[in-house]
Amino acid sequence: MTNKVKLSILGISFSQVQAGAYALIFAEENGIRRLPIVIGTPEAQSIAIVMENMTPPRPLAHDLVYNIFKSLRIELLEVFIYKFEDGAFFAELLLRQDNREFRIDSRTSDAVAIALRTHSPIFTTETIMKSMAIVFDEKEVLSTDFQNKDAEVEEIPENMEEVRIDALKKRLEEAIKDEDYELATKLRDEINRRQGAENG
Repeated sequence: MTNKVKLSILGISFSQVQAGAYALIFAEENGIRRLPIVIGTPEAQSIAIVMENMTPPRPLAHDLVYNIFKSLRIELLEVFIYKFEDGAFFAELLLRQDNREFRIDSRTSDAVAIALRTHSPIFTTETIMKSMAIVFDEKEVLSTDFQNKDAEVEEIPENMEEVRIDALKKRLEEAIKDEDYELATKLRDEINRRQGAENG
């Protein structure tokens, strides 16, 4: 049985590294890890509308799905972000109708937009959190920063492949401290890629 981690939405930030995209930031329940997922503008707007308690003049696509669920008495039991592969997160909706349950494949951003409307819980796996989440512990980060205050801080060029891995890790600490989740995500992915290549 997969060890599930319950998530809540911390917020949405504008992507500094990918034009026309946003980062949806999840926080684990009762934990310090953050899981950033890049989503498109329409999905970000659909999620933000619910978070800001706004009502669009006409139903959006996710409102339409929500209205269909209500009319057909379909309950969304949970959203499960179960896999990360080839740069994309995979999610599914667990639905129940007349005591029958169905699992429906979905883009993560769509699943989250619907979950917000139905007040349904969102989960992911411990495996995804271990490999993709960013640990945000302000005391720990500040302590590390003071220990390395005399160390030379290298600028991270656009081509991160040219930067030493220790410099990437140092920059990752700074990005986490600044809550720059977009940069932290790119740095984390590059570090994971290199460590995976070394272990492979």
